Amino acid sequence: MEIILLGIYSFFVWLIFFKKKWLPWNITSQVIVVTIPIIMLAIIILFMNIVAPSAGEVRAMNYVIPVVPRVTGQVTEVPIEPNRPIKKGDVLFKIDPVPFEAAVKAAEATRRGAEDQRKNAASKKAALTPRIDLAKKRVEQFTALSATGAGRRADLEQAQSDLGNLESEFLAADATESQARAQIAKSEAELINAQFDLEGCVHRAPSNGRVANLALQPGVRATQFATMSVMSFIEEDDPWVLAFFRQNELRYVEPGNEAEIFMEVYPGRIIKCKVDSILWATAQGQMPISGNLPNTAPIAAPEQRIAVRLLVDGKDKGVFLAAGARGHGAIYTEHVKFLHIIRKVFVRVSAKLDWFVAKLH
Repeated sequence: MEIILLGIYSFFVWLIFFKKKWLPWNITSQVIVVTIPIIMLAIIILFMNIVAPSAGEVRAMNYVIPVVPRVTGQVTEVPIEPNRPIKKGDVLFKIDPVPFEAAVKAAEATRRGAEDQRKNAASKKAALTPRIDLAKKRVEQFTALSATGAGRRADLEQAQSDLGNLESEFLAADATESQARAQIAKSEAELINAQFDLEGCVHRAPSNGRVANLALQPGVRATQFATMSVMSFIEEDDPWVLAFFRQNELRYVEPGNEAEIFMEVYPGRIIKCKVDSILWATAQGQMPISGNLPNTAPIAAPEQRIAVRLLVDGKDKGVFLAAGARGHGAIYTEHVKFLHIIRKVFVRVSAKLDWFVAKLH
């Protein structure tokens, strides 16, 4: 930016003192010509870096998801190619479903068997209930007859024995029903797990993006260990555009401020953005949680700049920014807006210079 200002200033000096010779070129004019740019540059740059700060480093970043199979099995199909656009829901790879289908069928059979057992036990309880009621009445009758001496003691004991047998059968049926219910609940959980594993045989793209580091081919045995990813999926739905500023340049920056960037992948193009948020943290500000005291030795560490997240806005909203793309940019705050014009000129000149350099290469 300073070089651009000096270039413009030098042009006017040449025009006034040498081309048109409107003023004499003497000691006085030479001192003035040298002093003015130093003072003016310092003032303009100071205020512009506060009200319209520029970022010499802008990066496009994306979430990278290490793809790990949900189940372990033999890969049967990989219908994608690396570094090609993939839509959300597209199949990334398939695993042989045969063992998982068998597990689903086994869980379903176990559940049906437990359900039949529960029904049989419930039916048996329903059949025993009226017989138990009848046996209770007979016990009451024989008890009354025995008390008056009209009945035999043996008949009362037989009725009590029959009632005890029926109640034992009822309790056994009730226990069987309870066990069957528990088995049904267990088999349903196993069925859910088996169906979940079966669905995991088909792995789909979690969002729009593309695949890198594809280390998978049909016939390979994929495992579900978290440290053994089979590919890296780069999300492209919600890219992060981070601009890095010095800490004293962010005093007036707020979410919603207008911003402009130009990326090396699009030489000469100005991309409109707005400020989403400021990441008020750096690694130097992290206090490790441990039993050790922090090291306060006077070691001169390089300044870590604060990142500002930008959102691509307006007609540029759908522009593709590859992960790792780099560029430059500026933010325009709500203060001293006439300096924004100068900053916008510098941004556009810098973008054109990048375009010119790209053309030379």
